[in-house]
Amino acid sequence: MLIGYSRPSTMDPNCEQQNALLYKMDCVKIIEETHSSSKNRQALEQLLNDLKPDDKLAVAKLSSLADSLPHLLELLTTIEEKGAFFLSIEEEIETEIDNHSPFRNHLRHILKFERDTISSKTREGLKEAKLRGISAGRPKIPDENIKLALTMYQSKEYSLSEIKTKTGISKSTLYRYLGNQKINSLEKGN
Repeated sequence: MLIGYSRPSTMDPNCEQQNALLYKMDCVKIIEETHSSSKNRQALEQLLNDLKPDDKLAVAKLSSLADSLPHLLELLTTIEEKGAFFLSIEEEIETEIDNHSPFRNHLRHILKFERDTISSKTREGLKEAKLRGISAGRPKIPDENIKLALTMYQSKEYSLSEIKTKTGISKSTLYRYLGNQKINSLEKGN
């Protein structure tokens, strides 16, 4: 059974364009998402749960179905595990014809390429920043501020918000330093 899926977008807020393409493909039924958000897509979840072997899920374009390459790969894997097929009209992708794997394999390679490219650019950027004397990560908190925050906390005269205002040290950072202080005193005692 050919089942269409559409989701509102800024270019097609009422899914009219998508649905017109899906009707032209002779979809037996069209499942329409009520919102464009990537979260809580109940219509898609239900559609995936109801897929039977040899069903075909059709979309007007890939962006109607997935929000990222990893998400697309995850959904295609789910469709394949159900023994069903996938059709994207605009991109002319049909897993029934290419027997699932070739498109998914290409997608995996593209995803790996994207990750490798981002990772490489990040490393290059960090290296260049280091050469210019810029350190990566969060700025180091001055030791005086840490000592003051610990003293204020241990005096029990200040609230956490007052400590943060005066020293710039957040509650979680303060607790981390308090934990380190306890660990260091335990190590010195042994």
